[in-house]
Amino acid sequence: MPRFAANVTMLFTEVPMLARPDLAREAGFDGVEVLFPYDHPLKDWQTALAGMPLALINAPPGDWAAGDRGYAAVPGAVGDFRQSFLRGADVAAQLGAARLHVMAGVAKGEQAEAVYRENLAWAAAQAPDLCLCIEPLNADDMPGYFLNDFDQAARIVDDLGIATLGIQFDLWHAARIHGDADAVWAKHKGRVNHIQIAGFPGRNEPGGGGFDLTGLCSELDTGEWSGWVAAEYLPQRATVHGLMWLNALKSRARLIGA
Repeated sequence: MPRFAANVTMLFTEVPMLARPDLAREAGFDGVEVLFPYDHPLKDWQTALAGMPLALINAPPGDWAAGDRGYAAVPGAVGDFRQSFLRGADVAAQLGAARLHVMAGVAKGEQAEAVYRENLAWAAAQAPDLCLCIEPLNADDMPGYFLNDFDQAARIVDDLGIATLGIQFDLWHAARIHGDADAVWAKHKGRVNHIQIAGFPGRNEPGGGGFDLTGLCSELDTGEWSGWVAAEYLPQRATVHGLMWLNALKSRARLIGA
């Protein structure tokens, strides 16, 4: 049965950040993920999680307001990247995060790709027990972001051949970039080590948009998937009032396992 995580950066925003893991637990989620858990002391996060598994965090992106979106593919920013990655890896270790998303940053061209590959290889060597994710982001939401295509991500993952490095499959971005998220999943699922879901075309509650969530969960049920399916979407109303999709998928999984 897939494990479902709530992205508490985007869900349960009706309450303060550190109160959200409790709401996620009460709502039936198996764990949580947090985009950037760096604005609160680690001890406060540990108290807030209270044993709730942390599926994923992002490495620090730099100055978001100034346009930073990570440094991994940014020529001339190797020092910034290494500092960012080591901080992210340390926080992941202390909070028990299963995966760390390494953000590529705003860049383009062959030099950027060469820097990206070198930085990813370095990062994997620094934290050999940590699963690393790279995520293609669509150009409308993230203009200028280096990693903006799933085929591009697959080529880099395949070429590097690092066992702990995989693709973060975000249904929303796959659909925005390629038009057919089902086809992206079918082509690249063997490289995926983290899944994020949302509705399409509105990025609201999961469901619709031509993507078969029930089929995905059935496939994960029968396979050897050990990762997470994380809900990363914009609730149309209070989060707890829009969780029919979660209840339906978990009920179906229980029936299959009975």
